Amino acid sequence: MGRKLSDFRRVVIKIGSATLVDSLKSEVHEAWLAAMVEDIARLTAAGTQVLVVSSGAIALGRNLLKLGRGVLALEESQAAAAIGQIALARAWSQALQVHRMVAGQILLTLQDTEERRRYLNARATIETLLAHGAVPVINENDTVATTEIRYGDNDRLAARVASMVSADCLVLLSDIDGLYTAPPARDPDASLIAEVDSITPQIEAMAGASANELARGGMATKIEAAKIALASGTFMVITSGAGAHPLARLDAGGRATWFLPKGDPVTARKAWIAGALEPRGAVVIDDGAARALSTGKSLLPAGVLRVEGQFSRGDAVIIKRADGHEMGRGLVAYDISDAQLLVGKKSQDIAAVLGFKGRSAMIHRDDMTLAGGAGR
Repeated sequence: MGRKLSDFRRVVIKIGSATLVDSLKSEVHEAWLAAMVEDIARLTAAGTQVLVVSSGAIALGRNLLKLGRGVLALEESQAAAAIGQIALARAWSQALQVHRMVAGQILLTLQDTEERRRYLNARATIETLLAHGAVPVINENDTVATTEIRYGDNDRLAARVASMVSADCLVLLSDIDGLYTAPPARDPDASLIAEVDSITPQIEAMAGASANELARGGMATKIEAAKIALASGTFMVITSGAGAHPLARLDAGGRATWFLPKGDPVTARKAWIAGALEPRGAVVIDDGAARALSTGKSLLPAGVLRVEGQFSRGDAVIIKRADGHEMGRGLVAYDISDAQLLVGKKSQDIAAVLGFKGRSAMIHRDDMTLAGGAGR
């Protein structure tokens, strides 16, 4: 198939507890982590931006708190996560420093990817880290997440993150090297499926439960992650994390299952903005701004004539000309009250007008889709 991770612009790598943590000692596999970071350094040197979704906090913290190996109560899991997140972040930071790379820890809850205002905040933080060459190391915030507000596994979290940052590829490192026609632990005749181009009922039926006590999910959660990834235009691959240099092994043609999207992240995101969100208002722009948008530029406050409706930051709004013609739709960067104050103002004057340094664009080009496909 010839796919290499270095061919992708932005890659999210999900690492499970069973891969990263020694189940007997409840300690990080330091040699494995060092080899993994070598793979990450190779990718970044080739120009690929890498994000890591890393499990392991609870597995590390329960050992430090001497909580044993049984099922933990919610408060015990939260306490273990509070302790373990420090150990996990330290391990990643030290491993990356060997290659003069910086780790940035991000802890997310379900609302951070489902509520648009928090989604935009999380996305902006990740984009800033990547722009400065840092490696975001992401995990669910198990210290505050309860059963009702949690992902429950990092496969789906990783898929949501990949969608949020418009990643080209999601890598799920597992204790199995891909999707089989049946759970191989139960069926010795099961065969590996190399490629999946759509999630059918037959594909879902092939998924089984996890056999590892440190893992919350199993193949079923990976199929759920694949649904999210494919809908976002993101490639996804399941491969084994066992052994050193799993990413290099994957690039060398190692065994894996690739899930193939029909579009790309930019197209999928534009379609979501265009049709899946109900507009909460409108931004009316002048002719100069209309010309700028048609060449792929962001909408700056200086080109706005007026704003309409009752919208909050992150809401979808209609972008239209003074004659009422709809140019497109986008996610607005300001609440209606602040947007009204910024109408016609230059970007360098935003801090003086609002009393804080806001975003330079009223609607960023990445958060915008134009009628007829004009612009980026």
